[in-house]
Amino acid sequence: MKEVARGVLWLRMPLPFALNHINLWALEDEGGWTLVDTGIADDTTRGLWGQLFAGPLAGRKVVRLIVTHFHPDHAGLAGWLTERFGIELWMTRAEWLHARMLQQDTGPEMLAQQVAFYAQAGAPDEYIDGVKRAGPSYAKRVGPVPRAYRRLRGGEEVAIGGRRWRVVIGLGHAPEHACLFCEDEKLLIAGDMVLPRISPNVSVWPNEPDANPLADFLDSLGPIRDLPAETLVLPSHNEPFRGLHERIDELGHHHEERLDKLASLMDGPKTAMEIARGLFTRPLDQHQTGFAIGETLSHIGLLRARGGAVRERGDDGAWRYRRS
Repeated sequence: MKEVARGVLWLRMPLPFALNHINLWALEDEGGWTLVDTGIADDTTRGLWGQLFAGPLAGRKVVRLIVTHFHPDHAGLAGWLTERFGIELWMTRAEWLHARMLQQDTGPEMLAQQVAFYAQAGAPDEYIDGVKRAGPSYAKRVGPVPRAYRRLRGGEEVAIGGRRWRVVIGLGHAPEHACLFCEDEKLLIAGDMVLPRISPNVSVWPNEPDANPLADFLDSLGPIRDLPAETLVLPSHNEPFRGLHERIDELGHHHEERLDKLASLMDGPKTAMEIARGLFTRPLDQHQTGFAIGETLSHIGLLRARGGAVRERGDDGAWRYRRS
């Protein structure tokens, strides 16, 4: 744990993925702490929270939980923390609804829809077999999502410990991701919208197969870039950093390069999986293959929206894409 600004504590929890950690934040508030994000729902993370409450965070109660978005590493223990301290969950509407939906929609129909989505993307049989074995994974990493919440709205200001934090909404990585900006201190709790060393995952997922999340993501970076250049960015992964404007410009340039690479690969009808193998040349495990397919489809979606690609369904039921 480290204090990165007056009354802002940086916490870090482990994750069982290649991206092996998440940054969480404890903000000094009137009468206690406001927590931002939770880590995944497992015994290791609960145990680490217990150590914090018995040690560095002891002596002040938790008064509020803010969750930036629905992903398991951010919302996994929302129910556990709110129940433990008898506090409200603060979250945007789309993120709360998405979390509730994914936790409850775990039946065979959902799994069949996922299998069909990846089959249409041309995923190999071994990947689809893995999807079937794993089943709906969200509920395995997220505890019960509270049935009630306090809605966060874009542009509203939240008073936390004598400071005002403005909600800035980001799209594309998640449906309605909440960032928090403190004008007085020039602090931005960026969640996953702006990361210092990796590009946030922007994917098409089975529940919205014709989405164009990359367009949403790039558009929503504009209001974040309007924040002061000297802002200290507190991301959910890697380290806090300065250079917000430069980093957002790098992200835009990165995705334009990927679109150019994508177009060069679409010299004939290819499935999303075939294109993904050209975009992601390193070996991919089961977890990474799903992200690679999703990210490839997000770039295809933007290229199609710009008129640069068309798709056609093959006799095997898979979609194939080529330059228009």
